[in-house]
Amino acid sequence: MTQSKNFPQQDQSQPGDQNKMHPEPEIIRNNHKGSDKLKEKTAFITGGDSGIGRSVAVHFAREGADIAIIYLAEDEDALDTKKMVEKEGQKCLIIEGDLKNEDFCKEAINKCIAEFGKLDILVNNAAVQFPQENIEDVTSDQMKETFETNIYPYFYLIKEALQHLGEGSCVINTTSVTSYRGSSHLLDYSSTKGAITTFTRSLSKMLVGKKIRVNAVAPGPIWTPLIPSTFDDIKDFGKKVPMGRAGQPSEVAPAYVFLASEDSSYITGQVIHINGGEQIGG
Repeated sequence: MTQSKNFPQQDQSQPGDQNKMHPEPEIIRNNHKGSDKLKEKTAFITGGDSGIGRSVAVHFAREGADIAIIYLAEDEDALDTKKMVEKEGQKCLIIEGDLKNEDFCKEAINKCIAEFGKLDILVNNAAVQFPQENIEDVTSDQMKETFETNIYPYFYLIKEALQHLGEGSCVINTTSVTSYRGSSHLLDYSSTKGAITTFTRSLSKMLVGKKIRVNAVAPGPIWTPLIPSTFDDIKDFGKKVPMGRAGQPSEVAPAYVFLASEDSSYITGQVIHINGGEQIGG
């Protein structure tokens, strides 16, 4: 959909109703075996009700972590994610609210601590996008919505989470391929993703002395509810990358497991690119 002056208010993970997607996104491979890489860990995931966030939650749970997910409005999707996490034998706390509100961000972290008693992994993932072909159509209201949803909460959440994150904890941010190559129809969105990339690098330097690692994942075209909810024509979605197809959430989430586990203990300030073969510098 091409939005102009009155862009729609959309969910921070923009699921649109994940169960109506055809085909449905693959959340986790049937043959994926967990190995307790995150046993007894607690993870806090924004936008965890659908798409990549849901897949990360389920993968983390299969590795032994308890999960807190943040979502806006999509109760059914959030409850479905909760059921998936619980099916893996782990606990799942779902928290509804608007991440643009700093007080809510503080409250959400505190609810996680009250429920689980600790926090080990913070995943900043929630985002919105509103495609526009011309900069003249990017209204100040749209720009404000995009920036306040996509990057402001990263600051709000980490400031509160730092009271609970200790040595060996980690922060994982979701940036995008658009941070590196730009996007002519996602001007404000790609700008926020560029901010997230530099936020990741800068925060990693700030927290390395505390032995807290900060990394990011930069997905390319991934088949999530974000896509049909924001684009009119999706028949060629993902076909321009070298692999000639869109990726699945199940192909992205294992990177978050890697970055959350001891397997990446010597990695901080880095970005993993999962984009179907598009070669990106940085």
